[in-house]
Amino acid sequence: MTAAVAAVRTGVGTGAALAALRRQRWWVMRVLVLPVHILVFALIAFFLVRLIPGDPARAVAGPDATPETYEAVRVQLGLDGSIWTQLGRYVAGLARLDLGASIANGRPVFDEIMARLPGTVELAVVSFAILVVVTLLLSVAVVVAPRSLGARIVNGYSQAAGAVPDFVVGVIGIFVFYATLRIVPAPNGRTRPGLTEPEPITHLPLLDSVLSGRFAVTSSIMSHYLLPIVVLVASLAPLLLKQLLGALAPAAEDRSTLFRIATGAPRRTVLVSIYRRALPPTIAVFGTIFGTLLGGTVIIEQLFGLGGLGTFAVTSVAGLDFTALQGTLVLVAAISMIVFLLADVVTMALDPRRRPGVQGSGS
Repeated sequence: MTAAVAAVRTGVGTGAALAALRRQRWWVMRVLVLPVHILVFALIAFFLVRLIPGDPARAVAGPDATPETYEAVRVQLGLDGSIWTQLGRYVAGLARLDLGASIANGRPVFDEIMARLPGTVELAVVSFAILVVVTLLLSVAVVVAPRSLGARIVNGYSQAAGAVPDFVVGVIGIFVFYATLRIVPAPNGRTRPGLTEPEPITHLPLLDSVLSGRFAVTSSIMSHYLLPIVVLVASLAPLLLKQLLGALAPAAEDRSTLFRIATGAPRRTVLVSIYRRALPPTIAVFGTIFGTLLGGTVIIEQLFGLGGLGTFAVTSVAGLDFTALQGTLVLVAAISMIVFLLADVVTMALDPRRRPGVQGSGS
């Protein structure tokens, strides 16, 4: 009798656990499938970088190398065997979180990337935070006074989404604000000549300068970040604005919004109500924008001489460093996918109707 009761309880417990897992499936499945997405991109990156013309082994061995020396270099660089043999080694390395060794200097690619990634991420995160604030403030101007001149300008600006690439805006910014007006520092690094970046603490240059108390370096880094941040924000704000304004329009005309206005609710309450309904679909776009922003940061870093992943990627292409380039692509893609996953989960947490199967169930 006791065994039967225990079996029933075990069955009930297992059923409850399965039911709980089914309720959380909307985010659990996304987490489980993330490594698959990263692997697919890694395979694409593997074949993509090999489309770059040139032979890294020949570049390392030299044009006058003997066939024996050339073959020895191929083996040393891991370029021996068929393309499928190389792919097998590459995937096995990824399973161990090993991105391989740089063809250019023999150092681990992961270490090379991590020495540069924090600065890139720092610039991207600061730009993203300012981008979100600017987008929200501009959208409030449209919601509060939709027929004003300012609202028309903001609406027109949002229609320019994706019209001008960020590197074009960067070139224009350098010409206007540095070459002509001389109001920003020269685009040749994070600090002015004579200053050195502080010893790594968090490996984030701006934050490390604050933590180490070297505020002259902090000021210099901020002045060198100013124009790149303006370029990134100006280039990507229309994309977010277009999405957000499109979601705000129906939310502002919703019956609950009109009811609050009719009952004399404070403007702040009305705005909170409008944004509460409009933000969930926009948050998912924020994740996509961060990936775009991270890619744009890599380009802008190269344009403004900030080093980081931008210089590393360009050097890898120029030096036919397949290992370094594919490692950079995979790591940047992985970061973007993780951020998009977080944005997707936050969206569905704020609005359960967006979870898979909810709308179809009629709940």
